[in-house]
Amino acid sequence: MAASLVFRLHDRGPQLVREVLLERGWKEYDKRKREDRDWNLYWRGSEFHSSEYHSLLPWQRLNHHPKTAGITRKDSLVRNLRRMKATFGSALYNFSPTTFILPNEYTSFLAEYKLLPNREQSVCWICKPVDLSRGRGIFLFRDMKDLVYNCSVVVQRYISNPLLISGYKFDLRIYVCVKSFHPLTVYIHQEALVRFATEKYNLSSLSNVFAHLTNTSINKFGPFYKTQKGQVGSGCKWTMSKFRYFLQNQNINELFLWQRINNIVTLTLLSITGSVPNCPNCVELFGFDILIDSKFRPWLLEVNHNPSLALDCRTDLSVKKGLISDLVDLMDYTAVDGLRGKTYQTQRNVQTSFNANISTPVPSLPKLKDHNFQQKNKKSSKMHHEKTKRQIPPVETLHWILGSKMKVVKTGFSSGQMKYTPQVTNRDDAETQDEMENEVSSSVLGTQGRRSTFRPSTDSWRLPDKYRKRRRFHVEEAKPPIGQHVPPIRAGGFIRTFPFNPATLKASLVKLDVLVVIQELQKLTAQVASGRLEETTGEEEEEDEDCFDSLLWGPEDPPLLSQWLNSKTKNT
Repeated sequence: MAASLVFRLHDRGPQLVREVLLERGWKEYDKRKREDRDWNLYWRGSEFHSSEYHSLLPWQRLNHHPKTAGITRKDSLVRNLRRMKATFGSALYNFSPTTFILPNEYTSFLAEYKLLPNREQSVCWICKPVDLSRGRGIFLFRDMKDLVYNCSVVVQRYISNPLLISGYKFDLRIYVCVKSFHPLTVYIHQEALVRFATEKYNLSSLSNVFAHLTNTSINKFGPFYKTQKGQVGSGCKWTMSKFRYFLQNQNINELFLWQRINNIVTLTLLSITGSVPNCPNCVELFGFDILIDSKFRPWLLEVNHNPSLALDCRTDLSVKKGLISDLVDLMDYTAVDGLRGKTYQTQRNVQTSFNANISTPVPSLPKLKDHNFQQKNKKSSKMHHEKTKRQIPPVETLHWILGSKMKVVKTGFSSGQMKYTPQVTNRDDAETQDEMENEVSSSVLGTQGRRSTFRPSTDSWRLPDKYRKRRRFHVEEAKPPIGQHVPPIRAGGFIRTFPFNPATLKASLVKLDVLVVIQELQKLTAQVASGRLEETTGEEEEEDEDCFDSLLWGPEDPPLLSQWLNSKTKNT
């Protein structure tokens, strides 16, 4: 019988994650009863320490990738989008408003401000602290004399023509899961939150946060939060399903709108993909905040590192509970769910087996009469027991459990030194971790398949430290057929949006080819906008398409990309 999966929450939260996992039969980690590494999922709101990434075991997951602050911190997001705009053109990276980072770019901002014709009264600016969330510290201004700040901030040109529903401003909280950065694998959830301001939009009162900010943490304290507000109703949230119904009466190309939002997500993630270390046992849930203007053009406002999972209303419950459940499904624990418990059980059995296979009786030593020496010896034995109690399972034991999933690669070292490369990673990531090295006694390796009475040194029984800074050596990467790399097309409400065709799959397998990805993204966007399929040639590409397809994210019933394009081609 497989062992129950164990989750570990930092600072006892979030409560929704606990409830969902307990309902699915998971057990919560208790440090008083379990080993330090005896867990399958570690969830926390803040970033993990680098050592926690380095010591991950094959059956463990973390809910954050390392070094993603490049898009979740407001000033870093500005810098990365600027860099991409300079490289690939402003026509492509045109989804973020003009932004300045203060105080460093105060002079540049002042020059831009003075260029405005007669200092147009209609031009507004919004100031946001770079590292705060939930609307804290945000204010709007027109006149430079109103710009007052005491920390690092971004000043952004305010989008003054937002799309309104019954006169109320809103934005979309899109939930994006990055299952892997190497190769890049992105899913967007079908459900999202539409977050409303609770007072009617009015540019004549810039100080009214209930009219200009859509953060729930602010609007739930507004005087009109529970009041019926036209189509919006009471409260300040809709589901994405309700928003789709609203769009049906707007006479627009809905699929093109969804594709443009999809492009924003992909292009933003491309800006940090090269700088995020390869950590296959991680998954990240981002909250992309998207504003749609009166011309149905989507804009990126910010990216949230730890989107709120609080349940403030029924809409939250209907969206977020399914979101977390689908996220757990996307982690794909089915292949390794019993590995953790089996490993710790095998570790205990191995200790017993070594003792049981000693056929020759060992004469006992005479009892020592020195009482102080006996006490010292007992204390030393106890310390050794506590140290080995938390020892990571032996290499032989792990090899026996993983079987063919762990391969041994010979290196330029002596015959007693081998390099172990664990292959148990996320399903869609066939690349291995950074180079690792482990020194194993040749006598231990020679005893596989039979019991031995030899007990090797403690160090030789450690799982290899994957990030130990020693001599590095090159291992040529294998290139399996494409079909082995194709991630699932969906997991519950999560729709795979990247890679979306054979070309983007190939471009992301070894080293991400950003230029190819952007070309394919532009091609797909043009096809969705026109509804026509561009003719393709080449037998190899046709063969790839037979085993690779994607869904078009956004519609309530997302169609297969190939079927949708083919149907449009027949109609034309």
